[in-house]
Amino acid sequence: MKRQVSLEEISDGKLYGINDMVKADCNGCNGCFACCKGMGQSIVLDPFDIFQITSNLNLKFEQLLEDKIELNVVDGIILPNLKMVGMQEQCGFLNEEHRCSIHPFRPGICRLFPLGRYYENRSFRYFLQVNECKKENRSKIKVKKWIDIPNMKENEQFIIHWHYFLSDIQQKIQENVDTLDVKSINLFLLNHFYVLPYNGDFYKQFYIRLEQAKEILKK
Repeated sequence: MKRQVSLEEISDGKLYGINDMVKADCNGCNGCFACCKGMGQSIVLDPFDIFQITSNLNLKFEQLLEDKIELNVVDGIILPNLKMVGMQEQCGFLNEEHRCSIHPFRPGICRLFPLGRYYENRSFRYFLQVNECKKENRSKIKVKKWIDIPNMKENEQFIIHWHYFLSDIQQKIQENVDTLDVKSINLFLLNHFYVLPYNGDFYKQFYIRLEQAKEILKK
């Protein structure tokens, strides 16, 4: 999801790599779950997020759509996001103690928070969102440790490829909105990258699907 704001408005003015120290550690949140409610449609899920959730919970994508996720248009493309539910509009994966029930395999945006990604030159770096987290007196922690995801370099490469693949499609749709069958493109992307299960090595299968999608969408 592209944010129409300047980096100076929302960050401390610095960009970080995975081995840099950043003041992001909320020390276990200590009962706070402010970032898990009232988030609207902003927690957009990529194919790896869905793979993690469905494989760990032994659920299908369609089952998640029943009450945990929903579909919305993001910059012209239909993508899934975490669904906010109930009177407090909180994430459907919070348990009765307001703790994340999928924390070991939580989505990438949740892992990042209060960090964000700044994309440029077909890559990205991290930045600290200074006005988002309600916790005060956060501690410094290495970016890599904070995000805490296996095979981080491989995951970063996936994120780059996925982000710019979507960006290229979004641009193509904007430039050819009157001639393209946008609905068919969206249905194809959803089925190809989200609904169709991944078995075994996610990254290997993702890149096979990515090349297939590029060829199909050229036509």
